[in-house]
Amino acid sequence: MTTHDRPFGRYLEDFVPGDVYKHWPGKTITEYDDHLFCMITMNHHPLHTNVWFAEHESVQKRNVVVGNLVYSLVLGMSVPDVSGAAIANLEIETLQHKNPTFHGDTIYAETRVLEVAESRSKNDRGIVTVETKGFNQDGLEVCYFRRRVMVWKRDAAPQRQRPYSGDVWA
Repeated sequence: MTTHDRPFGRYLEDFVPGDVYKHWPGKTITEYDDHLFCMITMNHHPLHTNVWFAEHESVQKRNVVVGNLVYSLVLGMSVPDVSGAAIANLEIETLQHKNPTFHGDTIYAETRVLEVAESRSKNDRGIVTVETKGFNQDGLEVCYFRRRVMVWKRDAAPQRQRPYSGDVWA
């Protein structure tokens, strides 16, 4: 029998400038997702929540998904591949909403490694700079951002643990 630990994030040595991570799975954004996110974040702009307003008073003539939901989904999709083992997210250098996202669109994401640098002050970690793009089901880019993440070197990373011990299959 083999036990498999699912990787979640990467260590500094795993990042290579130019590498691309195609995140999986995508997420279809429903009207409910958009309305709930708007209410939780207190963004009550009618472009996101009022069909009549969107049809009669907006350029798009339909509801547009709030941009921070799109960004949050794309960022979240990148976590298992990029920052799941990170010490800290340090910076979002830029955030661009390239095209509108609508209820029913399915979002996918990819990340490219731009730079990898060892820390100058602590030898157990480093800084990784990545750029991430979100696309809809038609391949249209809807979101772009660059971020810097502080990650462990493999030998310094804390051991992953579970709150129980022993062989649960014995």
